[in-house]
Amino acid sequence: MPPLPDAPREKRLLGASLKMYLDLPSTNSYVSSVAPLSSAADAANIDFFVIPDFVTLLPSAEKLASTSIWLGAQDCHSEDKGAFTGEVSPVVLAQAGVKIVEIGHAERRALFGETDKTVAAKAAAIVRNGMTPLVCIGEKSHSSIASQAVGLAVSECKPQIIAALSGIPDTADVILAYEPVWAIGASEPAGADHVVAVTQSLRELVKGRQGRVRILYGGSAGPGTFEALKEGVDGLFLGRFAHDIKNLEKVIGEMK
Repeated sequence: MPPLPDAPREKRLLGASLKMYLDLPSTNSYVSSVAPLSSAADAANIDFFVIPDFVTLLPSAEKLASTSIWLGAQDCHSEDKGAFTGEVSPVVLAQAGVKIVEIGHAERRALFGETDKTVAAKAAAIVRNGMTPLVCIGEKSHSSIASQAVGLAVSECKPQIIAALSGIPDTADVILAYEPVWAIGASEPAGADHVVAVTQSLRELVKGRQGRVRILYGGSAGPGTFEALKEGVDGLFLGRFAHDIKNLEKVIGEMK
């Protein structure tokens, strides 16, 4: 009797945010270059997303329409409509074809004063409009003693997660992007042992939810990062290293 085939693994998840690094022509060119990577991501059993700036969401949606790549947005307001000059409605994002919305990034918290309460309200708005929140979490504190570093990370991330989940249905899908604040923009990602220990602990926190929870690692992630982290994370959330399409191709190959 032939051996039974191995069960297919869970789909991994890979995405990139452009932040505010590129201008209009560069962003359009980037998304056009990313679109052909859809086939490689599909073959590698990877859900793949890209998050451009707000201005290029509509042209990006058109460029990605014939692919399986998800379109993401970098933020949204917590209300669907109203007198909120300069803000972006989650209703409009959904109408534009956005599938996931990034919220709670360390830059938003540090530069714009966003709190766990702010993030929770945005998560609720995203879910009620049929999109998936990509909630950025991470600790500011760090210790050179490994066990202390893990404890600090979990203690700081736990309330961020609890707040974000507090206002959404238990059935809602959520993506958690673990990004240690001290690792963002660094020359190297956080140590693999640290990331795996922290994310495994955080996964226990969301165990039992009906909705799917996937955990990504971000923070100077790039080629060569995923293999050492795969026991703790479902994929990677890339920043500046993904601006080079060749790096994206390498990461997709490494995540097969």
